[in-house]
Amino acid sequence: MAGPGPRADVAVTVVELIPLDPRNYTRHQMHADERIWTETNCYIDVWVEVLHALSLDPMAAAGCAFSADFQGDQWLFLKFPPEDIRTLYGIDVSEMNVWRGVVDHVVEQLQAGRFMTIEADSWFLPDTAGVSYQLEHAKSTIVVNAVDLEQRHLGYFHNAGYYELSGDDFDGVFRLGEHTSSTALPPYAELVRIDALKRDPEALVERSVRLAGEHLDRAPKDNPVLRLAERVATDTPWLASSDAATFHHWSFGILRQFGLTAELAASYLGWLADHGIHDFSAEIAEFTSAAETAKSVQFRMARLARGRAVDVSESLAAMARSWEVALSGVQKWHEHSR
Repeated sequence: MAGPGPRADVAVTVVELIPLDPRNYTRHQMHADERIWTETNCYIDVWVEVLHALSLDPMAAAGCAFSADFQGDQWLFLKFPPEDIRTLYGIDVSEMNVWRGVVDHVVEQLQAGRFMTIEADSWFLPDTAGVSYQLEHAKSTIVVNAVDLEQRHLGYFHNAGYYELSGDDFDGVFRLGEHTSSTALPPYAELVRIDALKRDPEALVERSVRLAGEHLDRAPKDNPVLRLAERVATDTPWLASSDAATFHHWSFGILRQFGLTAELAASYLGWLADHGIHDFSAEIAEFTSAAETAKSVQFRMARLARGRAVDVSESLAAMARSWEVALSGVQKWHEHSR
């Protein structure tokens, strides 16, 4: 459904929602270099930066980490649920019907004061240089903030910051020019309405605590990290004969997603403590340990692809214990505060 280019009747050629310059953009502390997992996944990351750019606190949405689960062949790809975003910030997120060229939708919605999330091809995203840019075709979520149709220039949130692209990359993201395809499916896109933002910090904490409790109520009744550990053991033989690319895909879905969830949970508890909710020092330490262990296991499992023997059973057991101790402590606080 990709169109041949911008519609002739679109009079506006330059539109920007938030005045930003990628050269002096300051990313959120959740993407600080000293974190265990500097980036989480494309959806969480992009929302952290969009909320940050709107002067809203993204940490309030991190309680969703408590309901994460292992899903057989992968850890949950964590997202800030749309209903949480609406409750916390007054932002409405809904799927868009992409019935014409994506760039046409983007221009019209930016003019109306709305963002769009777009599933883009990382091949054309220069901020992924050395990882995906011009190396592999991989879908990733971006949020468009600025478009210049004549200069073929785009300002966008992605991963841990705010970036810009132009020229052929612009055409590639929007499937224009030589990248137009009559058979390509339209990308998944969401409309983000920000006309009713909630900016009351004290009420934000109250709403966040309530949502965190709901996620705790939905948490798995068993320890999902034990199931993750079993899957790692099951997958080890065939990983030993797989290539590096296969390992990275496997690790991203299992170890990275778990590790970032554990660190996000620790950060969220720190945020609650900073707002005087409770002293979560012990639980923060356990979640942090689980996140660090997941990264250690990931590095050690990478040796399999290089033909080396690896035994991570003790580390996985420690990771499972840390998760259980931490989550149990948070559950006790939740039950006591009902």
